[in-house]
Amino acid sequence: MIRRREFITLLGGAAAWPLAASGQQPQRTRRIGILLAVSEGELEYQAGLAALVQALGQFGWIEGRNIDIFTKWAGSDPATIRTSSEQLVALAPDIIVTFGDSPMAPLLATTRSVPIVFNNVTDPVGAGFVESLAEPGGNATGFLRFEYTLAGKWLDLLRQIAPGIRRVAVLRDSSISAGIGQFAVIQSVAPSLGIDIRAIHLLDAAEIERNIASLARNPNGGLILTAGARALAHSELIIALAARYKLPAVYYRRSFADRGGLIAYGFDFVQQFRDTAGYVNRILKGDKPADLPVQAPVKYELVINLKTAKTLGLDVPPTLLARADEVIE
Repeated sequence: MIRRREFITLLGGAAAWPLAASGQQPQRTRRIGILLAVSEGELEYQAGLAALVQALGQFGWIEGRNIDIFTKWAGSDPATIRTSSEQLVALAPDIIVTFGDSPMAPLLATTRSVPIVFNNVTDPVGAGFVESLAEPGGNATGFLRFEYTLAGKWLDLLRQIAPGIRRVAVLRDSSISAGIGQFAVIQSVAPSLGIDIRAIHLLDAAEIERNIASLARNPNGGLILTAGARALAHSELIIALAARYKLPAVYYRRSFADRGGLIAYGFDFVQQFRDTAGYVNRILKGDKPADLPVQAPVKYELVINLKTAKTLGLDVPPTLLARADEVIE
Protein backbone atom coordinates (compact mmCIF):
# COMPACT_ATOMS: atom_id res chain seq x y z
CA MET A 1 0.00 0.00 0.00
CA ILE A 2 1.29 3.45 -0.85
CA ARG A 3 1.24 5.82 2.07
CA ARG A 4 -0.36 9.23 1.64
CA ARG A 5 2.97 11.11 1.68
CA GLU A 6 4.43 8.81 -1.02
CA PHE A 7 1.29 9.24 -3.15
CA ILE A 8 1.51 13.01 -3.01
CA THR A 9 5.19 12.85 -3.89
CA LEU A 10 4.51 10.60 -6.88
CA LEU A 11 1.61 12.77 -7.98
CA GLY A 12 3.75 15.93 -7.79
CA GLY A 13 6.51 14.23 -9.77
CA ALA A 14 4.07 13.08 -12.43
CA ALA A 15 2.69 16.59 -12.75
CA ALA A 16 6.21 17.89 -13.28
CA TRP A 17 7.07 15.42 -16.05
CA PRO A 18 5.30 17.21 -18.94
CA LEU A 19 6.65 20.56 -17.72
CA ALA A 20 10.19 19.23 -17.65
CA ALA A 21 9.77 17.60 -21.04
CA SER A 22 8.37 20.84 -22.41
CA GLY A 23 11.30 22.79 -21.02
CA GLN A 24 13.72 20.48 -22.81
CA GLN A 25 12.10 20.95 -26.22
CA PRO A 26 14.60 22.56 -28.60
CA GLN A 27 13.82 26.13 -29.67
CA ARG A 28 12.48 26.35 -33.23
CA THR A 29 15.19 27.37 -35.64
CA ARG A 30 14.30 30.64 -37.36
CA ARG A 31 15.12 31.18 -41.01
CA ILE A 32 16.71 34.48 -42.12
CA GLY A 33 16.95 35.25 -45.83
CA ILE A 34 19.43 37.87 -47.03
CA LEU A 35 19.30 39.46 -50.50
CA LEU A 36 22.24 41.52 -51.74
CA ALA A 37 22.21 43.39 -55.05
CA VAL A 38 25.98 43.12 -55.44
CA SER A 39 28.46 40.43 -56.42
CA GLU A 40 29.86 38.13 -53.77
CA GLY A 41 33.32 39.63 -54.20
CA GLU A 42 32.31 42.95 -52.59
CA LEU A 43 34.55 43.00 -49.50
CA GLU A 44 32.65 45.83 -47.85
CA TYR A 45 29.43 43.82 -47.93
CA GLN A 46 31.23 40.76 -46.59
CA ALA A 47 32.45 42.87 -43.68
CA GLY A 48 28.91 44.15 -43.18
CA LEU A 49 27.47 40.64 -43.12
CA ALA A 50 30.08 39.59 -40.57
CA ALA A 51 29.02 42.55 -38.41
CA LEU A 52 25.36 41.58 -38.79
CA VAL A 53 26.00 37.98 -37.72
CA GLN A 54 28.11 39.15 -34.79
CA ALA A 55 25.41 41.59 -33.66
CA LEU A 56 22.72 38.90 -33.96
CA GLY A 57 24.87 36.71 -31.72
CA GLN A 58 24.85 39.42 -29.06
CA PHE A 59 21.04 39.15 -29.07
CA GLY A 60 21.29 35.39 -28.64
CA TRP A 61 20.69 34.41 -32.27
CA ILE A 62 23.43 31.95 -33.22
CA GLU A 63 23.77 30.51 -36.71
CA GLY A 64 23.54 26.72 -36.60
CA ARG A 65 21.89 26.79 -33.16
CA ASN A 66 18.65 28.76 -33.40
CA ILE A 67 18.90 30.54 -36.79
CA ASP A 68 19.69 29.46 -40.32
CA ILE A 69 20.87 32.15 -42.75
CA PHE A 70 20.34 31.95 -46.53
CA THR A 71 22.19 34.56 -48.59
CA LYS A 72 21.57 35.46 -52.23
CA TRP A 73 24.22 37.54 -54.03
CA ALA A 74 22.19 38.86 -56.97
CA GLY A 75 24.50 41.43 -58.58
CA SER A 76 23.02 44.56 -60.16
CA ASP A 77 21.04 42.99 -63.03
CA PRO A 78 17.31 43.64 -62.45
CA ALA A 79 16.24 40.25 -63.87
CA THR A 80 18.64 38.39 -61.58
CA ILE A 81 17.49 40.43 -58.58
CA ARG A 82 13.86 39.58 -59.37
CA THR A 83 14.62 35.86 -59.73
CA SER A 84 16.67 35.84 -56.53
CA SER A 85 13.79 37.54 -54.69
CA GLU A 86 11.39 34.82 -55.78
CA GLN A 87 13.83 32.07 -54.86
CA LEU A 88 14.44 33.54 -51.43
CA VAL A 89 10.73 33.88 -50.63
CA ALA A 90 10.21 30.28 -51.79
CA LEU A 91 12.52 29.16 -48.96
CA ALA A 92 9.81 30.31 -46.51
CA PRO A 93 12.02 32.53 -44.34
CA ASP A 94 10.75 34.02 -41.09
CA ILE A 95 12.32 37.34 -42.08
CA ILE A 96 14.23 38.82 -45.03
CA VAL A 97 17.10 41.30 -44.73
CA THR A 98 18.09 43.33 -47.78
CA PHE A 99 20.41 46.20 -48.63
CA GLY A 100 19.89 48.96 -51.17
CA ASP A 101 16.96 50.24 -53.21
CA SER A 102 16.95 47.81 -56.12
CA PRO A 103 15.88 44.61 -54.26
CA MET A 104 12.93 46.22 -52.49
CA ALA A 105 10.39 46.45 -55.34
CA PRO A 106 10.94 42.82 -56.46
CA LEU A 107 10.69 41.59 -52.86
CA LEU A 108 7.47 43.49 -52.18
CA ALA A 109 6.06 42.26 -55.48
CA THR A 110 6.77 38.70 -54.32
CA THR A 111 5.57 38.89 -50.71
CA ARG A 112 3.45 41.19 -48.59
CA SER A 113 3.51 38.85 -45.59
CA VAL A 114 7.16 37.97 -44.87
CA PRO A 115 8.74 40.72 -42.71
CA ILE A 116 11.47 42.66 -44.50
CA VAL A 117 14.18 44.75 -42.84
CA PHE A 118 15.95 46.99 -45.34
CA ASN A 119 19.17 48.90 -44.99
CA ASN A 120 20.92 51.45 -47.20
CA VAL A 121 17.70 52.70 -48.84
CA THR A 122 17.44 56.36 -49.85
CA ASP A 123 13.73 57.18 -50.21
CA PRO A 124 11.45 54.36 -49.01
CA VAL A 125 8.38 56.61 -48.90
CA GLY A 126 8.88 58.11 -52.37
CA ALA A 127 9.59 54.66 -53.79
CA GLY A 128 6.43 53.24 -52.21
CA PHE A 129 8.19 50.76 -49.93
CA VAL A 130 6.54 52.16 -46.78
CA GLU A 131 3.60 54.46 -46.07
CA SER A 132 5.60 56.83 -43.87
CA LEU A 133 8.88 56.86 -41.96
CA ALA A 134 7.13 56.99 -38.57
CA GLU A 135 4.53 54.35 -39.40
CA PRO A 136 5.71 52.05 -42.22
CA GLY A 137 2.33 50.33 -42.30
CA GLY A 138 3.24 47.16 -44.22
CA ASN A 139 5.65 44.26 -43.97
CA ALA A 140 8.82 46.35 -44.40
CA THR A 141 10.88 48.72 -42.28
CA GLY A 142 14.53 49.52 -41.82
CA PHE A 143 17.20 52.16 -42.18
CA LEU A 144 17.78 55.09 -44.52
CA ARG A 145 21.04 55.50 -46.37
CA PHE A 146 20.82 59.25 -45.80
CA GLU A 147 18.41 62.10 -46.30
CA TYR A 148 18.42 63.75 -49.74
CA THR A 149 19.83 66.99 -48.36
CA LEU A 150 23.18 65.20 -47.98
CA ALA A 151 23.57 65.22 -51.77
CA GLY A 152 23.92 69.02 -51.73
CA LYS A 153 26.86 68.70 -49.35
CA TRP A 154 28.74 66.58 -51.89
CA LEU A 155 28.78 69.49 -54.31
CA ASP A 156 29.93 71.88 -51.60
CA LEU A 157 32.73 69.48 -50.60
CA LEU A 158 33.84 69.23 -54.21
CA ARG A 159 34.01 73.02 -54.50
CA GLN A 160 35.99 73.24 -51.24
CA ILE A 161 38.60 70.68 -52.26
CA ALA A 162 38.78 71.94 -55.86
CA PRO A 163 37.82 75.67 -55.85
CA GLY A 164 38.31 76.00 -59.61
CA ILE A 165 35.46 73.59 -60.39
CA ARG A 166 32.92 75.04 -62.81
CA ARG A 167 31.30 71.98 -64.42
CA VAL A 168 30.23 68.82 -62.59
CA ALA A 169 28.86 65.59 -64.01
CA VAL A 170 26.56 63.72 -61.64
CA LEU A 171 26.61 59.98 -62.18
CA ARG A 172 23.20 58.61 -61.22
CA ASP A 173 20.80 55.73 -61.88
CA SER A 174 17.77 57.42 -63.40
CA SER A 175 15.69 54.24 -63.18
CA ILE A 176 15.29 54.52 -59.39
CA SER A 177 13.69 57.29 -57.35
CA ALA A 178 16.88 57.68 -55.32
CA GLY A 179 18.86 58.54 -58.44
CA ILE A 180 16.31 61.16 -59.46
CA GLY A 181 16.09 62.66 -55.96
CA GLN A 182 19.83 62.95 -55.39
CA PHE A 183 20.33 64.65 -58.75
CA ALA A 184 17.48 67.09 -58.04
CA VAL A 185 19.08 68.23 -54.77
CA ILE A 186 22.51 68.71 -56.37
CA GLN A 187 20.92 70.62 -59.23
CA SER A 188 19.05 72.90 -56.81
CA VAL A 189 22.18 74.04 -54.95
CA ALA A 190 24.44 74.36 -58.02
CA PRO A 191 23.43 77.92 -59.06
CA SER A 192 24.37 79.38 -55.67
CA LEU A 193 27.84 77.85 -56.08
CA GLY A 194 28.26 78.98 -59.69
CA ILE A 195 28.53 75.42 -60.99
CA ASP A 196 27.00 73.96 -64.14
CA ILE A 197 25.49 70.49 -63.66
CA ARG A 198 24.97 67.67 -66.14
CA ALA A 199 23.83 64.05 -65.65
CA ILE A 200 25.57 60.86 -66.66
CA HIS A 201 23.33 57.82 -66.55
CA LEU A 202 24.78 54.68 -65.00
CA LEU A 203 23.58 52.34 -67.73
CA ASP A 204 26.65 50.69 -69.20
CA ALA A 205 30.43 51.00 -69.01
CA ALA A 206 30.87 52.28 -72.57
CA GLU A 207 28.40 55.13 -72.09
CA ILE A 208 29.95 56.11 -68.78
CA GLU A 209 33.42 56.22 -70.33
CA ARG A 210 32.26 58.28 -73.33
CA ASN A 211 30.55 60.87 -71.15
CA ILE A 212 33.43 61.25 -68.69
CA ALA A 213 35.89 61.60 -71.58
CA SER A 214 33.66 64.30 -73.06
CA LEU A 215 33.57 66.18 -69.75
CA ALA A 216 37.36 66.02 -69.49
CA ARG A 217 37.92 67.75 -72.85
CA ASN A 218 37.38 71.10 -71.14
CA PRO A 219 39.05 72.31 -67.95
CA ASN A 220 37.56 72.74 -64.47
CA GLY A 221 35.40 69.62 -64.52
CA GLY A 222 34.53 67.28 -61.67
CA LEU A 223 32.42 64.27 -60.78
CA ILE A 224 29.88 63.26 -58.14
CA LEU A 225 28.93 59.59 -57.84
CA THR A 226 25.48 59.19 -56.29
CA ALA A 227 24.31 56.12 -54.39
CA GLY A 228 22.80 53.02 -55.99
CA ALA A 229 23.51 49.44 -56.96
CA ARG A 230 24.70 50.44 -60.43
CA ALA A 231 27.11 52.95 -58.91
CA LEU A 232 28.67 50.11 -56.98
CA ALA A 233 28.76 47.85 -60.04
CA HIS A 234 30.73 50.50 -62.01
CA SER A 235 32.79 51.80 -59.09
CA GLU A 236 36.20 50.52 -60.21
CA LEU A 237 35.70 51.97 -63.69
CA ILE A 238 34.63 55.37 -62.35
CA ILE A 239 37.57 55.62 -59.93
CA ALA A 240 39.94 54.65 -62.76
CA LEU A 241 38.44 57.20 -65.18
CA ALA A 242 38.62 59.99 -62.60
CA ALA A 243 42.33 59.19 -62.17
CA ARG A 244 42.99 58.91 -65.92
CA TYR A 245 41.39 62.26 -66.74
CA LYS A 246 42.55 63.94 -63.50
CA LEU A 247 39.03 64.82 -62.43
CA PRO A 248 38.32 65.56 -58.76
CA ALA A 249 35.42 63.40 -57.60
CA VAL A 250 33.20 63.01 -54.55
CA TYR A 251 31.74 59.64 -53.59
CA TYR A 252 28.90 58.63 -51.29
CA ARG A 253 30.76 55.99 -49.24
CA ARG A 254 34.18 55.66 -47.64
CA SER A 255 35.11 52.48 -49.54
CA PHE A 256 35.59 54.59 -52.70
CA ALA A 257 38.22 56.72 -50.97
CA ASP A 258 39.89 53.56 -49.68
CA ARG A 259 40.25 52.43 -53.30
CA GLY A 260 41.72 55.68 -54.61
CA GLY A 261 38.77 58.06 -54.83
CA LEU A 262 39.49 61.64 -53.80
CA ILE A 263 36.88 62.28 -51.13
CA ALA A 264 33.88 60.44 -49.66
CA TYR A 265 31.11 61.56 -47.37
CA GLY A 266 28.35 59.24 -46.22
CA PHE A 267 26.91 57.05 -43.51
CA ASP A 268 28.85 54.45 -41.53
CA PHE A 269 28.15 51.44 -43.74
CA VAL A 270 29.13 48.63 -41.36
CA GLN A 271 27.29 50.26 -38.46
CA GLN A 272 24.03 50.03 -40.40
CA PHE A 273 24.47 46.26 -40.60
CA ARG A 274 24.83 46.18 -36.82
CA ASP A 275 21.74 48.37 -36.42
CA THR A 276 19.79 46.04 -38.71
CA ALA A 277 20.37 43.18 -36.27
CA GLY A 278 18.39 45.08 -33.63
CA TYR A 279 15.27 45.20 -35.82
CA VAL A 280 15.71 41.56 -36.85
CA ASN A 281 15.84 40.61 -33.17
CA ARG A 282 12.68 42.59 -32.34
CA ILE A 283 10.71 41.13 -35.24
CA LEU A 284 11.77 37.55 -34.47
CA LYS A 285 10.54 38.18 -30.92
CA GLY A 286 7.14 39.34 -32.10
CA ASP A 287 7.25 43.01 -33.13
CA LYS A 288 5.63 43.97 -36.44
CA PRO A 289 7.52 45.88 -39.17
CA ALA A 290 4.48 48.15 -39.53
CA ASP A 291 5.07 49.44 -35.99
CA LEU A 292 8.84 49.99 -36.20
CA PRO A 293 9.78 53.45 -37.58
CA VAL A 294 12.29 53.79 -40.39
CA GLN A 295 15.48 55.24 -38.91
CA ALA A 296 18.04 57.64 -40.35
CA PRO A 297 21.80 57.27 -39.78
CA VAL A 298 23.22 59.02 -36.75
CA LYS A 299 26.85 58.92 -37.87
CA TYR A 300 28.46 60.14 -41.11
CA GLU A 301 32.07 59.78 -42.20
CA LEU A 302 34.25 62.21 -44.14
CA VAL A 303 37.28 60.48 -45.66
CA ILE A 304 39.91 62.26 -47.76
CA ASN A 305 42.52 60.48 -49.85
CA LEU A 306 45.48 62.86 -49.58
CA LYS A 307 47.58 60.77 -51.96
CA THR A 308 44.96 61.21 -54.70
CA ALA A 309 44.71 64.94 -53.94
CA LYS A 310 48.46 65.33 -54.47
CA THR A 311 48.26 63.38 -57.74
CA LEU A 312 45.57 65.80 -58.92
CA GLY A 313 47.65 68.79 -57.81
CA LEU A 314 45.12 69.84 -55.18
CA ASP A 315 45.97 71.49 -51.87
CA VAL A 316 43.36 70.32 -49.39
CA PRO A 317 42.29 73.23 -47.14
CA PRO A 318 43.35 72.77 -43.50
CA THR A 319 39.77 73.38 -42.40
CA LEU A 320 38.61 70.43 -44.49
CA LEU A 321 41.42 68.21 -43.21
CA ALA A 322 40.47 69.10 -39.65
CA ARG A 323 36.88 67.97 -40.28
CA ALA A 324 37.88 64.61 -41.78
CA ASP A 325 37.24 61.43 -39.83
CA GLU A 326 40.12 59.83 -41.70
CA VAL A 327 42.88 61.02 -44.02
CA ILE A 328 44.50 58.45 -46.30
CA GLU A 329 48.14 59.23 -47.07
